[in-house]
Amino acid sequence: MERFEEVKNLIMSLEGDFDKFYDKKNQAAGTRVRKGMQELKTMAQDIRTEVQNMKNAEDK
Repeated sequence: MERFEEVKNLIMSLEGDFDKFYDKKNQAAGTRVRKGMQELKTMAQDIRTEVQNMKNAEDK
């Protein structure tokens, strides 16, 4: 559950930048959004791998 909290916190930390980019057309905020989304992608892949490994370990 700790990993899930990390994902939620990352998404919530990007909320302001999403607002600035989409509503106020702030280009720097767009860069921060892209960086955060890349971090989210990496985090999601790590979690996916961790879950798969745990699942496979239980099957043995």
